[in-house]
Amino acid sequence: MRGALIGCGFFAVNQLHAWADIDDVAIVALCDRDPARLALVGEQFGIAARYTDAEAMFAAQALDFVDIATTPPSHRYLVEQAARHRVPVVCQKPFAPSMEDARAMVDAAEAAGIALMVHENFRWQTPILAVRDVLASGSIGRPFWGRISFRSGYDVFSGQPYLATGARFIIEDLGIHILDVARCLLGDATRLTARTQRINPAIRGEDVATMLLDHADGAVSVVDCSYASRLAREPFPETFIEIDGTEGSLRLTQDYRLGVTGSDGTSEQDVSPPLLPWASRPWHNIQESVLNIQRHWVRTLRARTTPDTSGRDNLKTLALVHAAYESAASGAAVQLG
Repeated sequence: MRGALIGCGFFAVNQLHAWADIDDVAIVALCDRDPARLALVGEQFGIAARYTDAEAMFAAQALDFVDIATTPPSHRYLVEQAARHRVPVVCQKPFAPSMEDARAMVDAAEAAGIALMVHENFRWQTPILAVRDVLASGSIGRPFWGRISFRSGYDVFSGQPYLATGARFIIEDLGIHILDVARCLLGDATRLTARTQRINPAIRGEDVATMLLDHADGAVSVVDCSYASRLAREPFPETFIEIDGTEGSLRLTQDYRLGVTGSDGTSEQDVSPPLLPWASRPWHNIQESVLNIQRHWVRTLRARTTPDTSGRDNLKTLALVHAAYESAASGAAVQLG
């Protein structure tokens, strides 16, 4: 299976390592507007076909898929370009800066008959997969309350300085993941209320967000994220989860400990992610989820099935992000269609 990657920035290196770990898949071409960065990454991964123009790459290469790892404003142009060439697409999150652009990309992919998956990798983390397994087993009954929390003081700006310059920050960059996990675990939301704060004076956007979600099946959840929390022991990049059900409860706590009280009694297990040979702590949790979601993509392409985080599915997660900003600006709850 021949793939190409567009965008050789901060996170794309993880994707290239993960593609190299998947049998019978090869990234055969790279594209980036920065020739120096293109050369650096191309040499690191031994990829000789390098382009500064995506159209030239699509014209020259026979591809089974393209992995778009650029920033959101370029996504629609690149996805529509891939659709014209009938090349299936993995697209980095956030999917689009607007719902209009997101819907246009989904429509273009469907019209071209190609698969489109958003690289929404948090739900593919080993600890979160373990939580999904507990819920699927029915051991805690029907969930009626949850909290999905990511609170940290980690300096994310040193590696990604552009994050400090945008009018929107934590909901768009991190909260989108946490909202997607809430959807994955508790189902789609019907109403959302949000409050945001900016604690760090050196950034433009919000670095703390607290959101309340009403879910279609009757559950209520609190989704909160912060990059301004100074803690006794830094938990980055762990997501903490609490869910209460009609027959019990579960708690995913620091150091990847999953405690479950349910119909079979009480248990605790270590659900730590493996440390892959190319990964590094503390990023290894996220890095392993990249491999997991890319394996899922390959399986769905080969089986001609729909990926879990398809473009159409991700419209619902992106709608939550926009609803959160709308609610934070107005102070009112936002109803979701």
